[in-house]
Amino acid sequence: MNISKILYITAGIGALAVGYFALSGNSDEIDYSTQVKPILNKNCIACHGGVKKQGGFSVLFREEALGKTKSGKPAIIPGDPEHSDFIARLSHSDPEERMPYKTAPLKKEEIEILTKWVKQGAKWGEHWAFTRPKEIEVPNKGMFAGFFSWFGGKKWEKNDIDYFVSDKLEKEGLKHADQAEKGVLLRRVSLDLIGLPPTEKQLNDFLADNSDDAYEKAVDQLLQSPQFGERWAGLWLDMARYSDSKGYEKDEGRSIWKYRDYVIKAFNDNMPYNQFLTEQLAGDLLPNPTKSQYIATAFHRNTMNNDEGGTDDEEFRTAALLDRVNTTWEMFQGTTFACVQCHSHPYDPIRHDEYYKYLAFFNNTRDEDVPDDSPFLREFKSEDSTKLVALKTWLKTNVSDKASAEYEQKVRFLEPKIHPHWGDQFVNGFLADNKYLSVRNGGTVRFKQMPVEGKTRLMVAYGNKTGAPTRMEVHLGSPDGKQLMAIRLDTTGKGGWTNSWDYKVFDLPKLSGKQDWFLKFTNPKVKPEESTCVIGYFILLDDFPGKGKAGYETGQQMFMDLVRTDPAITTPVMFENPADFTRKTQVFDRGSWLTKGKEVQPDVPKIFGGLPGNLPKNRLGLAKWLGSKENPLTARVAVNRFWEQIFGVGLVETLEDFGTQGFTPSNPELLDFLATRFMNEYNWQPKELLKEIVMSATYQQDSKANAALLEKDPMNRFLARGPRVRLNAEQIRDQALLVSGLLSYKMYGKSVMPYQPDGIWNSPYSGMSWRLSDGEDQWRRAVYTYWRRSGPYPSLMTFDGGSREVCLARRIRTNTPLQALTTMNDPVYVECSKFLAKRMLQENGDTEAQIRKGYRLALSRDITPQKLEVLLSFYQNTYKTYQQKPKEADKLLGICKDDAIKPKNIPSTAAMTMVASAILNLDEFITKQ
Repeated sequence: MNISKILYITAGIGALAVGYFALSGNSDEIDYSTQVKPILNKNCIACHGGVKKQGGFSVLFREEALGKTKSGKPAIIPGDPEHSDFIARLSHSDPEERMPYKTAPLKKEEIEILTKWVKQGAKWGEHWAFTRPKEIEVPNKGMFAGFFSWFGGKKWEKNDIDYFVSDKLEKEGLKHADQAEKGVLLRRVSLDLIGLPPTEKQLNDFLADNSDDAYEKAVDQLLQSPQFGERWAGLWLDMARYSDSKGYEKDEGRSIWKYRDYVIKAFNDNMPYNQFLTEQLAGDLLPNPTKSQYIATAFHRNTMNNDEGGTDDEEFRTAALLDRVNTTWEMFQGTTFACVQCHSHPYDPIRHDEYYKYLAFFNNTRDEDVPDDSPFLREFKSEDSTKLVALKTWLKTNVSDKASAEYEQKVRFLEPKIHPHWGDQFVNGFLADNKYLSVRNGGTVRFKQMPVEGKTRLMVAYGNKTGAPTRMEVHLGSPDGKQLMAIRLDTTGKGGWTNSWDYKVFDLPKLSGKQDWFLKFTNPKVKPEESTCVIGYFILLDDFPGKGKAGYETGQQMFMDLVRTDPAITTPVMFENPADFTRKTQVFDRGSWLTKGKEVQPDVPKIFGGLPGNLPKNRLGLAKWLGSKENPLTARVAVNRFWEQIFGVGLVETLEDFGTQGFTPSNPELLDFLATRFMNEYNWQPKELLKEIVMSATYQQDSKANAALLEKDPMNRFLARGPRVRLNAEQIRDQALLVSGLLSYKMYGKSVMPYQPDGIWNSPYSGMSWRLSDGEDQWRRAVYTYWRRSGPYPSLMTFDGGSREVCLARRIRTNTPLQALTTMNDPVYVECSKFLAKRMLQENGDTEAQIRKGYRLALSRDITPQKLEVLLSFYQNTYKTYQQKPKEADKLLGICKDDAIKPKNIPSTAAMTMVASAILNLDEFITKQ
């Protein structure tokens, strides 16, 4: 070794030593966030925090902790622990005086920490997650850049992630594992990125490629695969509580699958995460929103809707509103927030009224828990779409941009509607089926504070099956007040009320302000117990614009034709209230919507600095704040969620709680490094982040672990081995379909209904039934399976899927006998076993070769001699059984009738089906390793 090498190594070791001692230097300064706050949360805050303030003392907010208590003096005197009751009470000799009260006393070292903290000035500090992530320097990178090459070695680190992991492993006295086998690695990364294992061809091509960049090429192909979006959409739909039904007692169907397709496409397009959240929270408020951006707002229309008769629409509108607040915090901020509905946060510095300031962002949307799920985006059949294009062209040519946009919105959304539940003071009238205004002959109803300022026309959506026209009078102030107008509602058909609707527009006299309307209905032809008609809704309109322009009558007629036209597809979306419909937001006393207190304006909690003044105080302003680099949580929470999907556990294990009660990061420097890189270098694009993770040596490690490593790090928090995780419900099903050759790659469209046991949907309140899909729709990916909240698809529930009634930020894996029974006996898995057996039997050679083939198709690697021996013996024994009991073979193979199996081949096919089932039930098959 020459002198230059010796000097270089010596310098490197010296630098490492300096770095180590700089990191491990013993500071006397007490850190509030990491040392003091955990003690307070564990021992004090239950009685002295956001819920209770015993003795007038709280340790949640600095001003309260240092303020006067009920005794008239502060409990904490900064710099003076000897005269601070807070310290004195911790070791008081009288058990009635000692704190914590009637529980075990604090440990000596905990008291010492608190005493030293007070002596040092009781400096407050913010929780790590509530401060912006910092740019972190990669540890030890380049320190020995030339060392390995000089000695013919190769460094382990492949990218920056590995330097953080190496640094952590060294401190924990651990070593990294070797790289996983090629086949194992391809299966792992394929399952992670697209939710499917590699096909036989993909595996063979990868194993045959010996180039240095073979793995990276495979990763790039997976990232560009259309199946990427289907895999990652499942994660999002859990949190977005996406469902094809409305929930609650009736749990009727809902047409919202366009939102699911939007999420899949967004992931495939690598949409920046901050744009993704903005479009979902406030796509309708963006300048000139596209159809896709409107559909994105269905995110917060996934809330449940109660269609049961007799329920209070405002109560359940409020329930949906609360859910939107809680979901937004849990998804984007990883912070528990629901408790602040009733009181200040027990552990984090968020006050009770700040919940309602946040709620105010969402309180002015048009949805009102009505059964038709309005507002919704109306999409038309092709012939009607042509008419819509013609109307838009006429409007843009002849009227102002504002008027053009307003009337296009009227056609697209039919908003703002005035729904029947606005009515009160019924006389001889009621709400029929909780949906429609129904008034008998001579009956009246009041509509309070109708926003008539500047409106010149009234549109009425109604049904009249009486056989005679109904007269509707509008009186001002009282049923006998001044008659504003009288209109004729002609018959619309003889079927059910909603079989034939009509939409009529009537001129209004000039009006101002808001007025109470009393509607009186008369129809002498109806019986006393019958309704004169039903009203679906009213819409107050301005004059159709462009009067005097060429083609005015034609344009007006096209508008009315489109209003009357039933759309081909509707999707519930967000739609902001116009000025006349705005609601004020008030604090709910103890969380009860019936007891309202002071009025509040939209804002974010003070701990985050409030909403910047340059942002609008609406959902768009909130979305821009959430997606900004100034927000301390959004990037961290997103990065952590992607990391958890890859490694099975997040850098912060509690994905849903980054607050003071959540787990601390296993590698805080790596978390902040990835969060800042995600924002600054990757421009919030998920595919770039995921590529960096899966290209790391950390990810590519073998997942095997010895007993010592499992004892020291059972959850693999230090990452001394590769990820080994049980697949999620969708992946287990989709993988079985692919391996068997049944999987359909058809994308998008309405949800499908594959095999499901009878009786799951039996309900006295709903006529909905499970109609088995035809053809390839039975074998589509699980993300397209119809999801009903009161009866979710059972095999997905068995493997820890949620009901999607509320946001599910993290699926907690369970291990139950039901899971094995599902993969052995569920008709879908039996069919997969049967078709995998067919693939195996097509292999040239003997039974041994066929079993090898099936194992390799399923596991992406060759079977060991020991396992081959077991499966071969199993086949032989089973074959003999089915030869002796042919009816049992017929029963097994008859789950899906297949006349292509010749009678002489039935025993061998049935036996191989059982072998295939055994392969599909191996732990290693349902596990990513």
